[in-house]
Amino acid sequence: MSFDPLAEAHRRWSDHWPDQADHMAAVTSVMRAQQLLLSRIESILKPHGLTFAAYEALRLLAFSRTGSLPMGKMGQRLLVHPASVTNVIGRLEARGLVSRSPSPHDRRVVLASLTPEGRALVEEATETMHRARFTLPGLSREDARAVTRVLHVLRASVDDVEGAEGAEGADAVDDGDTPASVPSPEARRPEGSSP
Repeated sequence: MSFDPLAEAHRRWSDHWPDQADHMAAVTSVMRAQQLLLSRIESILKPHGLTFAAYEALRLLAFSRTGSLPMGKMGQRLLVHPASVTNVIGRLEARGLVSRSPSPHDRRVVLASLTPEGRALVEEATETMHRARFTLPGLSREDARAVTRVLHVLRASVDDVEGAEGAEGADAVDDGDTPASVPSPEARRPEGSSP
């Protein structure tokens, strides 16, 4: 039988603090799952020259009606600090995948726009993600939905989303422009890392 460090941590916590052991195990399990998923996703995106943060930014722009979004709105949708969006978009712009320009409606607003090269790359990368089933080929659709529902409860418990809203409605379109994105690990990535 293989050794599971998280199960052992739960056992030890149960010996000392039984009332807190399950919550500790939930947190460490989520954190470990995030590490595993990020590593696997970035390995399949690497041949495209993308990190998950860069992929998310491109995909978000591709979902928009015009292929453009204000930088501030991108930060809100990707749930990251504006500086992180600026960093990712700057690197994508240097590669010719995105351009930046003032909004024609408000010169104070900077728009990020997908270039034809950026659109082609994000569609190619999306096909790769689909073929890999987002690195979870062993997880059934029913189990994937169950994971999403449980994590929605977790997110609601820390006031990230409305608790009364079902997981299916958590990513509803809020202004008809583009759906909200999955929270990005960019929020936890050091500023100097590349997209």
